[in-house]
Amino acid sequence: MTAKVPLNLYDLTRLELTELITGWDFSPVHAARLWRYLYWECVGSLADMTELPAKVRTRLQAETSVGVLPIALETDSSDGFTRKYLLSLDDAERIETVLMRFTGRVTACISSQVGCAMGCVFCATGQMGYTRHLTTGEIVAQAVHVQRVLRSQDGTRLRNIVLMGMGEPLHNYDAVLKAVDILTDGNGLSLGADHITLSTVGVVPGILRLATEKKAIRLAVSLHAATQAGRAALVPAARKWQLDELMAACRTYSETTGRRIFYEWTLIEGENDSEQHARDVGNLLRGLPAQVNLIPLNPTTGYDGAPTRSEAAKRFQKILADEFGMPSTVRQRRGIDIAAGCGQLAIATQ
Repeated sequence: MTAKVPLNLYDLTRLELTELITGWDFSPVHAARLWRYLYWECVGSLADMTELPAKVRTRLQAETSVGVLPIALETDSSDGFTRKYLLSLDDAERIETVLMRFTGRVTACISSQVGCAMGCVFCATGQMGYTRHLTTGEIVAQAVHVQRVLRSQDGTRLRNIVLMGMGEPLHNYDAVLKAVDILTDGNGLSLGADHITLSTVGVVPGILRLATEKKAIRLAVSLHAATQAGRAALVPAARKWQLDELMAACRTYSETTGRRIFYEWTLIEGENDSEQHARDVGNLLRGLPAQVNLIPLNPTTGYDGAPTRSEAAKRFQKILADEFGMPSTVRQRRGIDIAAGCGQLAIATQ
């Protein structure tokens, strides 16, 4: 007979947790205390939740678990602001999570899948391929892990999350959106929805579905090319969701939600960083509430391209601003020496 898998408490919303506890004929007060232990105090063991009655802890220990992800490896960048964690899952798979410190804020870059099925040619996660989706609890546990680290160091609060780690968030839609609900719960980690950024390679059905959600999270869409042929060469998923279909979905999203989209453009020297490429981006996004995030290519072993030079990035920005009135930023490079930058996360290299 197969042993029953304990219920991961990080899989539950606050309402679901309350229903679990009251369904056992315990007071909802104990559910509130348990939730506080999980998300305010980031306690990682039921045995350490000593303010819960013994009978409640006994039942929890028999049927549930706190889904803490053990650290297999942690690496600090020479930049002094970035730490990467290799975290172990129950089935022996592993994922990467990154803690990044900026002036006045801390950001966690978290994963949504083991690997990725989208196959972007310059992305280390795409190069390693897809293994499986993460559960809601495995996504939530990464944010709790970072908050636990911060509490133990200096009491800093986690303010921002970017779903830009391993995986395509909209390929794992239900688990990701439930994780967002848990992470934004005002009685928990209490992250502002507008402090959570979800990055997609352009999964059109997911973008359209997200447009109907009443969640103020930020949406980032990876473009990297302004023509169908150019995009398909870099982003194989573009062959399924073509550029005109993607832009129509983006337009629907902005019109429905009233929110702008952050369009990501990985700057590859000689590939997509010319002045004409900048004008192509401006024309493609003309009339849309948009901001362009320019990301100098980060090195991976599976792609030979080189990052654009800073002068080219500045020219790109100037054209967007002067000719199209379009705001843009150049992504601050962090953790490149430990393969913690955008597009560098992968397990095969460990």
